[in-house]
Amino acid sequence: MQAYTAIIVFIIVYALILSEKVHRTIAALLGGMLLILLGVLTQEKAIEHIDWNTLGLLAGMMIVVGITRRTGVFEYLGLKAVRLAKGEPSRILIYLASVTALLSAFLDNVTTVLLIVPIVFSINEKLKLNIIPFLIAMIFSSNVGGTATLIGDPPNIMIGSQTHLGFMDFMMNLAPVVVVIHIATMAVFYIIYRNKMNISNELKADLMKIEPLTAIKDSALLRKCLVVLSLILIGFFTHQSLDLESATIALSGASLLMFITREDPEEVLLTIEWPSIFFFIGLFIVVGGLIETGIINSMAQWAVTATAGNFTFTGMLILWFSAIASAFVDNIPFVATMIPLIHQMGSLGGLSPTDLEPLWWSLSLGACLGGNGTLIGASANVIVAGMAEKNGVHIRFIGFMKFAFPLMLLSVFISMIYLLMFYF
Repeated sequence: MQAYTAIIVFIIVYALILSEKVHRTIAALLGGMLLILLGVLTQEKAIEHIDWNTLGLLAGMMIVVGITRRTGVFEYLGLKAVRLAKGEPSRILIYLASVTALLSAFLDNVTTVLLIVPIVFSINEKLKLNIIPFLIAMIFSSNVGGTATLIGDPPNIMIGSQTHLGFMDFMMNLAPVVVVIHIATMAVFYIIYRNKMNISNELKADLMKIEPLTAIKDSALLRKCLVVLSLILIGFFTHQSLDLESATIALSGASLLMFITREDPEEVLLTIEWPSIFFFIGLFIVVGGLIETGIINSMAQWAVTATAGNFTFTGMLILWFSAIASAFVDNIPFVATMIPLIHQMGSLGGLSPTDLEPLWWSLSLGACLGGNGTLIGASANVIVAGMAEKNGVHIRFIGFMKFAFPLMLLSVFISMIYLLMFYF
């Protein structure tokens, strides 16, 4: 009975999100509270399913970005991109997306979009074009780029910690296909939007006249922000060896920056995207209901056992099942369920850790890339949607999915060819 309740609440929440008649934060929180009220989860169990590391990372980086934004550095980077692209909008989109993909590999995709999206809005104030294609490109490139390394996306961090695969293992095995996928997706963006982003030559000339350095408003504050950002980056690179969670690094950096800049805490905390934070809380609880009632476990068990021992078929099924599931269900709890199942399958089949590696790459590529399928498939998607809404831009769930889901399938198809050629 509780399993049926969890499924019904899950469907209702997604229906409300799809309808867009109720704000997604309200829908997710309402669903989470219903599961507790109906006895599917206790309050304690619900809290256990909330990924506080993700929320801490988000809040910490939002604070850092909120303070750094006042320096004008994002406007500076935007004007630099305009100059490099010679004022051509489609090139600006490609350049910004490529920077986003690169940063996502060495930071994490959530932090990267927090840094890049303000640049997009700054540029669009001058270009006066439809900003949604730019935002979708940032979402895609952040999730694709984050797939390349151990620290780029939460599923990779989880897989690495449970398998002892290191930073270079992920980079050497996943970065090559990530580069190909990024080029392919950017080609699609360019083909679709190159003739839909036209601006006058006069506007291009005016844009090229603007000196990027004039955008810097507070050099002293910028120096302090750059020092703290450098420390945060070092922390992200070394947090595993230091045995510290990424949220600890982000919140420590945020606290340090508030201390050395003497910022008003009330004003700083207003820069946090609270609707996005509470959306995640509700969504974690709703998915927690599916986990506690055994639904996700049954789905994942079926995905692993339905292959009848065929190793190649197992890898392909994990890839595609992870991609489709991660488009609709947060990939963090899904990956948490799949990891022990793959370990169990290896034990039953007498496979060594090395033999299992292709399955970990299948899971990583499927879960990370699948997040591009819908607006709620990955943390970065939700953050970009929240930041857009705060700036008066509404990214429609169905509109995003119509464009993004086929492109996500293309990226997974490229991954499948790569895995079949080199691992299976």
